[in-house]
Parts: sequence; structure tokens; C-alpha cells
Amino acid sequence: MGKEKLKPKLFSVMKTYTKEQFIKDVVAGIIVAIIALPLSIALALASGVSPEQGIYTAIIAGFLISFFGGSRVQIAGPTAAFATIVAGIVAKNGMDGLIVATLIAGALLIIMGLCRLGSLIKFIPYTITTGFTAGIAVTIVIGQLKDFMGLTYAEGTVTIETMEKIKAVAEFISTINWMAVLVGVVSLAILIIWPFISKKIPGSLIAVIGGILMVKLLNLSVNTIGDLYTINSSLPSFHLPHITLGVIRAEFTDGLTIAILAAIESLLSCVVADSMINSRHRSNMELVAQGIGNVGSALFGGIPATGAIARTAANIKNGGRTPIAGMVHSITLVLVLIVLMPYAALIPMPTIAAILFMVAYNMCGWRTFVHLCKTSPKSDIFVLVMTFGLTVVFDLVMAIEFGMLAACVLFMKRMSDEAEVRGWKYFDDDNDPDAIDLRSVPQQVRVYEISGPMFFGAADRITEITLKDFTKVLVIRMRGVPALDATAMHSLENLLEKCKKSDVELVFSHVNEQPYHTMEKDGFIEKVGADHFCAHIDDALAFATELIQK
Repeated sequence: MGKEKLKPKLFSVMKTYTKEQFIKDVVAGIIVAIIALPLSIALALASGVSPEQGIYTAIIAGFLISFFGGSRVQIAGPTAAFATIVAGIVAKNGMDGLIVATLIAGALLIIMGLCRLGSLIKFIPYTITTGFTAGIAVTIVIGQLKDFMGLTYAEGTVTIETMEKIKAVAEFISTINWMAVLVGVVSLAILIIWPFISKKIPGSLIAVIGGILMVKLLNLSVNTIGDLYTINSSLPSFHLPHITLGVIRAEFTDGLTIAILAAIESLLSCVVADSMINSRHRSNMELVAQGIGNVGSALFGGIPATGAIARTAANIKNGGRTPIAGMVHSITLVLVLIVLMPYAALIPMPTIAAILFMVAYNMCGWRTFVHLCKTSPKSDIFVLVMTFGLTVVFDLVMAIEFGMLAACVLFMKRMSDEAEVRGWKYFDDDNDPDAIDLRSVPQQVRVYEISGPMFFGAADRITEITLKDFTKVLVIRMRGVPALDATAMHSLENLLEKCKKSDVELVFSHVNEQPYHTMEKDGFIEKVGADHFCAHIDDALAFATELIQK
């Protein structure tokens, strides 16, 4: 990883670029822009800024991150993860405070990339990312209840924190506007049902059109974007606020939070994209690009941006394979901003709330959350639930700080428990009768030995396991693994999926008690097959030979 090139992917892919791929990239870019349009407006409103600022973010940051990025297919723009943080910064320190925080985040991301810290993101456990992602989803839903139900708050009602929003909803529930609820429910129904009708046209666009027609044709008394905000269809302009040392000090924590979150989310998006197109991103270059994109966004009236998993997946599914698609997405949005932005004033607020409900549902990962609660060790469940709770009740900064602290303390405890019970020993191949080089291994069998505790900081070692075209059986030897946590378990599940896709049988040798118990609880042993777990390497190799001969 240390030797990874700091070179944008764009410059690498252009060497073999074809006219056919250019056409595919342009089509994918236009489709992604259509998807990004209602999302960018909705996320800007959820962030407490004006609608066009979401589009500015997708245009400026989207273009710069595609141009400089370390991924072939990453699409960047405003994302739901930032909504609650940005809304809090804007409410407390205004737009200038947000610009400074975003500039700090951009500078930190560039430094992280130049110092080659891309690989350090793996030290944030899976339980923490799952916990705060689910927490953010809940805060988005709570924040949209007012618009979805058309509530009217008394003047001077403060609703910055999530708990304040819950209190205000409870207090003013009697002001519910049933016309707004009707528009919200119909919009939500369209968003849920539309993907079954057509995959080509995004449901959010249909919901927006449906919402506008309902309010206009039925003459409903429902708030629209134009009632609450002034719409501006002019192009983004440069603005640098007055920056002093005091302002930097005041905004540094917010900037650091944005930087960490942008790094986590963009690199997670890159990993997902890699698995979809069988590529490998440059994590350090991606961090530098995220930094450049956020600095650009902040200086031209945008909000923080990062890689958006859903838009990146849409880009891939529509044939985008190079950064040109992301750049086309930004250029298309410039044209949309000039031509269609005045019509955004007609979009009803309950429709925007419905779109954000769907964004929250898609990002919350409730199945993963429930699965982890059922199958993980108690310490992992504690970290997961605590991170989730702190994100909802307090904020993301506290959630990540306490989550990491708890994860580290519990990990050290788990390792010390293992050391006491087992009495670790190191294996020396020179005098080890079980050494693999004393065995004859058939060509179609690949053997990997994992040593040491597999925890969140080491789980990515599993991703280094490679399969050859002729590989039929993969043997994983685990005699030197005393403990396994939820993040490593997740990596093993990904490995199993990879093996299934390549039609390769997975066999385990000498799995110790704690890892075996974690696998059993996870249902992993059932998926692999109990007969694929052997007590000794000789048994595993014999079983592998049998599988080849079938």
C-alpha cells in the first residue's frame, strides 16, 4: 500500500480510452445527473442550506473529485451522512462557519492523502461505521417529520439538536396538515413502487413530478420549496469568508469530523465500486481528490461532499467505467441548474421529506444492524448500540470518539483474555512438523495460513487472499488465530461470496474455539458446510483432493 501511486485514475485510463467507452460514459453521466438532481436539492434542504447549494456541490466537488480521484467510477456530491452535521454548523455559525469548516476538512483530507493515510481508515471498526450510519439515518427521518406532516412551529422554536426536534414534533403535533400528509404518503408510495415498474427513470424524479401535479391540480394548501426558500438559478460564484485564527480554532473540530466522515464514506464507496467492476482504487489519491473537491465546493457556495455509494452504483450499472462519466454528470447539472432550477420552487416539501425517508432507509442498513446484534460478541454489540445511541441523542463527533475508545478498550481486554486462557506460542517453520512446505499440495488447491488475532485493524488481510483461474479449492489454515471479531467475520463472508462466484470450494483447517463459536453464531459454518471444517491440515488437504476429483 505504501508504494501506491499518487496519480489520478483519469490519467491512467485515458491511455486505452475508446470512442465506444466515451459514448457509454456520457450516457451514464447524464443518467446519474438525473438521479442526483432531486437528491442534491433534498440533501441541501436537510442540511439547512438553500436548494441550489446542493447542486453547486454536485457540480464543483463532483467534477474535481472525478478529475483527480483514485477511483475509475466514483460519483461525488452531497450525501445524507453530512446532513445533520452541516445543519448544526449552519444553525450555530452560519454559512461562513460552514465554509471554514469545509476548507479545514479539505486541507486535512489532502494532508491525509499526501501522508498516505488511506489505509488507516480500516482501523475504524465495522460496528462503529454501521452504528453511526444507522444513527444518521434515524436523525434524518426525525428531521423530516415536520415537513412530511406539514407541522407549524411557534416562532422562536429551536430545533437544532435531534432531541429538540422530537420535542417540537410532540409539542406541535396538533398543527398537522392532512393535505401535506397525503402528498407525502403518495410521494413515498411512488418511491417504493416505481423501481418495480421501471429501472430506467429514477423514482425520485417521478415522485417530484407527481407531488407538483397533486398540489397544483388539486389546489392543496401545502408548503413548496418556493414558499420557504428563494430559488437562485445563477452559476456558483467565488466567495472567501474572513478567516482568522480564532475562527479556525472554533471550527477545527467540525472540520475534523467532516474530514473523517468524508474519508470513511468515500473509501467505503470505492471498495463497493471495486467489487462491482473488478478494479482497485488508489485510496491516497482518492483522499487528495476529496480534499480538493471539498475546498472547491466551499469556495463556490457548496457544502461538504464525498463519494455517494448509490450514485456510484447507478453509474456502474449504466455503463460508466472511467472518471469521464462523473465529469459529464457535473456538466449536465450545470445545464439543469440554468434551465430547470426555477421549476424547483414548485416541489412540495412533503415530497422532499419522502425522498429523504427513502435515502435514510437505504443507508440505515437495518438488516446488517440486526444481524450484528444477533451474531457478534457482546463487546461488539455494545460498541454498535452505543455508537448508534450517541449519534441520535448527541452527535456524530461524540459517537465516533466514544465508539473508538470503547472498541480499543474492549479489544485490549479480549486479547488479554485470550492470552491468559491459551498461552500463545509462535510457530517456527524450521522445526515445525506441520509446516506446509513438507506437504504435497495439488495445483488446483490454494493454501493460506492466517496467524494472529483477526480484529478490525487486521481484517483487511483476508482481502489479500487471491484465487487463480485454475483454483478449485481454497484451504484456510487458522491454527494461529486465537480470536475473531465482527469486522473480520464480515471479511470472511465477503471471501465466501468471492469463492462462490468463482465456483471455488472453501475449506478450513484447525479453527480455534473462539473463532469457531463466532462463525457458528454468525451462521457462517452452515453456509460453508460443517464438513468443510477439518481438525488438521492433512485432513483438509485430503478433503480438498477429494473435492477436486468429484
